[in-house]
Amino acid sequence: MTNKSGSVSGWIWHKYLKAGATYATLYGYAKDELGKPYSYGGNGPSSFDCSGLTKYVYAKAADKTLPRTAQSQYDTYTHVSSSKLEKGDLAFFGGSTSSITHVGIYIGDGMMLDAQNYGVISEAIHVSWWHVVGYAWPETLVQ
Repeated sequence: MTNKSGSVSGWIWHKYLKAGATYATLYGYAKDELGKPYSYGGNGPSSFDCSGLTKYVYAKAADKTLPRTAQSQYDTYTHVSSSKLEKGDLAFFGGSTSSITHVGIYIGDGMMLDAQNYGVISEAIHVSWWHVVGYAWPETLVQ
């Protein structure tokens, strides 16, 4: 390997190289949590709240540290429109952009994986009990 200017060259041990995070890996970690109970403030691995789940899954799958609350996750990352939504992006819910109360991981076909009163489940994003406020991508995932 040679640096950009060509003034230094050398070798990198392959164990130091890390491939980009993939949606398949993220989904695999998220799916492993299905059925675990909900607990307010739960960070895993035995129980979760919504933002604890997203934080836990992104840490495991992408070595990415997300902020602790749904509101801070929404405030931190680049927002995307529903037309640009990709699997692995985060879906946010609440009264407004300054009143985010819930977050889930978009898994495609209008579905998300989230932690709520029934525990960690897969459910539709557009249902009567959730008001979608927006979407964000905390990490570029290989699809």
